[in-house]
Amino acid sequence: MFTATLDNGYILYIRMPVASIHESVKISNKFLYLIGGFTIIIGGFVVSFISRRFTKPILELNDIANKMAKLDFSHKYRTTDADDEINNLGKSINTMSDKLEKTINRLRETNVELEKDIEEKSKIDEMRKQFISDVSHELKTPIALIQGYSEGLIENVNTDEENREFYASVILDEANKMDTLVKQLLELMKLEYGKREFNNDKFDICELIKEVVRKSSVMLNENNIEVEYDKTSQVFVNADPFYIEQVITNYLTNAIKNVKEINGKKVIKIEIKADIEKNTVRISVFNTGENIEEEKLNRIWNRFYKIDESRNREDGGTGIGLSLVKAIMNNYKKDYGVVNKENGVEFYFELELIV
Repeated sequence: MFTATLDNGYILYIRMPVASIHESVKISNKFLYLIGGFTIIIGGFVVSFISRRFTKPILELNDIANKMAKLDFSHKYRTTDADDEINNLGKSINTMSDKLEKTINRLRETNVELEKDIEEKSKIDEMRKQFISDVSHELKTPIALIQGYSEGLIENVNTDEENREFYASVILDEANKMDTLVKQLLELMKLEYGKREFNNDKFDICELIKEVVRKSSVMLNENNIEVEYDKTSQVFVNADPFYIEQVITNYLTNAIKNVKEINGKKVIKIEIKADIEKNTVRISVFNTGENIEEEKLNRIWNRFYKIDESRNREDGGTGIGLSLVKAIMNNYKKDYGVVNKENGVEFYFELELIV
């Protein structure tokens, strides 16, 4: 109930229900809450949208910077035409990323070249040390012989012409052996350290074998050795004829030195087997004689190694023939080796077949 005073002095008493007033207040409050809630929600969305517009490019720039710190320059900031601080910052970061990427790539290339130079220098230094060591070791005997026979000539130890000629021939022979040894050692070093380029070409391996056998005919005839091989077939391979001739020559020379008479004959057998499926040709050189001890089969490829340590220097060998074979075949990455057979030994190597 509430009162109101009229103009004539009378007081008017008005009575209203309290429940109705409370209900009106509640409705008003709910409306105000609802309006306030909507205002807060809409305001939150507006603030979030606006803040995202500012924070998203900053977060993107931060992500790009982190990737740059890990040397990943593949991500770039997507610039716009807007002339604001963030867009300008993004352009600057892109420019810095490009320059850093180019600089680091140049540094990497320089580092790779430097590593190659260091490795090359290390190889050359190792090759030089090995060459000096080998030459120093192997030239002691021929130098001593040359020195001894030279002193004999100077001091006229033998006055007759025949002995003087013998002394001179020994000196010449030892000098030739030294020359051959040094040349072969240099060739071996270059092959082992990748300093030789191979001039691969298509050629008939059968024709090359015939030529090698022809060149060795004097030694074969002197030792009454019978050589068995197919003189009519043609098999073409892809390789460097010069180096493959060295392989065949070394195998054949080795067979001549080690061949023994079996059943009244000294036999060297050369076989050529083509495998079309594997695209390879296998060339083998067999000689009758004694087998090689199992523990020595791998060691024979080492330079200066001789199976028969008692063999004197009259065989004319330098002890690096099979080492040359190993170095040549390693450059071709083809199979090679030695196998004990019944009544003899077989050396072999493989080449790429040209059909």
